[in-house]
Parts: sequence; structure tokens; C-alpha cells
Amino acid sequence: MNDVLERLRTEAGASPRYGELLAADPDALAASLTSAGLPLWARELAAYRLGLAGDRRAFEPLVLLLNHRDPPRCEAAAEALAVLGDPRTARAAAALATNTLRTAYALQPVRLLTALRAPESAPVLMATLSRLLSPHDPYWRVALACVEGLGALADPRARPVLVSAQSHPRLAVAATAALRRLG
Repeated sequence: MNDVLERLRTEAGASPRYGELLAADPDALAASLTSAGLPLWARELAAYRLGLAGDRRAFEPLVLLLNHRDPPRCEAAAEALAVLGDPRTARAAAALATNTLRTAYALQPVRLLTALRAPESAPVLMATLSRLLSPHDPYWRVALACVEGLGALADPRARPVLVSAQSHPRLAVAATAALRRLG
């Protein structure tokens, strides 16, 4: 949490809005999410704080941030969504993880699915990993997160895709470890 707040404080510069949002109550934070002209750092701060407080008004802004091109924003959104506990989170993360046009930004949705351990987690990770096993796929980090997630979930249905992942040099060690977890 401190890393997120420090990053946002740096982005805010000398803006007094940072301190206001840091001290704001949930209703003020929610109202700020719909305010016109609010900079991205301020929207992220409001959504992040609401998410950590378990306020479901943060769900949509956090999902948008989970799909952002900036990895620290995605990571902060995933952290807050995991705490938020909204039942729509797994479905949203699954949609982002399987979107072939946004694979470059799928790392945090994949990790979030693993953390959530939702019914759709293992099937989505298997489908995403299967798609990323083509030779020379540039998204090997996403594939690695899928392998690690499948190992953590220990779903026996993942065995065939994990065996396939063993033939990829960047995934082989993690795939072998994941297979051991399947028993």
C-alpha cells in the first residue's frame, strides 16, 4: 500500500488534491470518481482507497485500471480488487485475461484470477496459456504467470497444458513445478 501511495504522491506533485483525497471519507472518494477533469492519479487514489475499504463503488474504476497500459496501475488495481471482494471481479479479470487484443496487459488479471481461486480461474488460465504456447510468442511473462497460477490452483485439468508448457524453455522449470503440485 505504501508503494502505491508514494507513487501517486509523486505523480500528484504539489497538488493539494492528493492530501484531500488521502483524508477523504468514502462518500467524498466516490463522488470524486465521477468528477470532471480529475487527473488519472486522483481517480486511481480514490478507487484504490475505496477498494481497500471494501466499497463496491470502486469496482468499475478498478477494472478500468486493471486494464491500463501502465503496470504499476494494473498491479494496484489488482490488489484493491482482491480485497474488495466483489463477486463480479473474477468474471471481469477473466474477460481481460482472455482478450487477445490486450494480451500485453493480461499479467495482473491472470495473477488476480489465481488469487481469487474462483471457479473460472483454472479454465481461463488454461485457455490463456494454450493460446500463448505458440513458438516465439512475445507474451511469455503472461504465460509464466498462467503456469504459476495453475500450479497454485493445483487443478488436475491443467495437466495437458502444463505438459505442453514443459517444452518451452522459459516455462519448463515452472511447468514442471506446477505438475508436481498436481500430484
